[in-house]
Amino acid sequence: MAVSRSWKSGPGLDGPFPATVDDIAGLNQVFSDAFTERYRRDGMVGVRVPFLNPTVWRYAIEDAAGGALCWRAGHGEIVAFNMVHRSGTEGWMGPLAVRQDLQGSGVGKEIVRRGVEWLKDAGARVIGLETMPRTLDNIGFYSSLGFVPGRLTLTTTLEAAHAAHPPRLFGRLSAAEKEHALLECRVLLDGLLPGYDHTREIELTDQMALGDTVLLRERDALVGFALCHTVPLVEGRTREELRVLKLALADESHLDAMLATLRDFARRCGTRRVAIRMQGEYAAAYQRLVALGGRVRWSDLRMALGGYEERMPGRGIVLSNWEI
Repeated sequence: MAVSRSWKSGPGLDGPFPATVDDIAGLNQVFSDAFTERYRRDGMVGVRVPFLNPTVWRYAIEDAAGGALCWRAGHGEIVAFNMVHRSGTEGWMGPLAVRQDLQGSGVGKEIVRRGVEWLKDAGARVIGLETMPRTLDNIGFYSSLGFVPGRLTLTTTLEAAHAAHPPRLFGRLSAAEKEHALLECRVLLDGLLPGYDHTREIELTDQMALGDTVLLRERDALVGFALCHTVPLVEGRTREELRVLKLALADESHLDAMLATLRDFARRCGTRRVAIRMQGEYAAAYQRLVALGGRVRWSDLRMALGGYEERMPGRGIVLSNWEI
């Protein structure tokens, strides 16, 4: 989808332009500065948000494709960006940030508005984002643009542990087997939430060696999958946890088997734990995580544009991380 150069605010500010891997340094600087300032306003003085792993940025840009939007100042430096993602009919934005000296100038509203327009034009029926629940300014800002708050997403971790059987992994399949597995994943997810499609993320993760996708089978039928990243999220850090970005189960009764497989996969990857961003709608699944020793590490507030809210499947579980 084409990106236009039709908006200006202040001398030389222009965009949106398509962000590329050559922009990672600039994106990282705006991201770190903006979120460090956000923490300072929330009373966390002295906290410095580190740069993200360039490989993670590359995934975000590739996954967003035409929705990777950035705005530049007169000398070409990036001053704002919005990574806009669409997985079938599911659309979401993140990360997005505005350079701190331009916050409050209307740039933030513009980048969100452009993201919403992009997703609507692309046919998204869900448009959402996640923000920090303690940051009332952010909640009010997104609410003024038509977003309504949903429930919390709780990042919950389980320690790595041995399982009776090794995980079945997408990355270990032959080319023909991968093609079939992608079709199975697409059919499974579409049967739970029609229009959703996470196969592009599965393929990108495999191609970029960011992690793998666990395939859960019962009598050779696919009953679940979990897309996981093992690369460190922060630049210069070692592997600490296996991050589950997408998860689908045909029935909630498969949860224990999936969790056991994920814990074993984390152990085999040399990570200490598996991190699952549990959406608050799945109360029973969250309680099961806690009963198994899960520890809550972080919380996010899920917000969706009015009229474009997500819905729960009639059966099973679908977890979709609206962060990278």
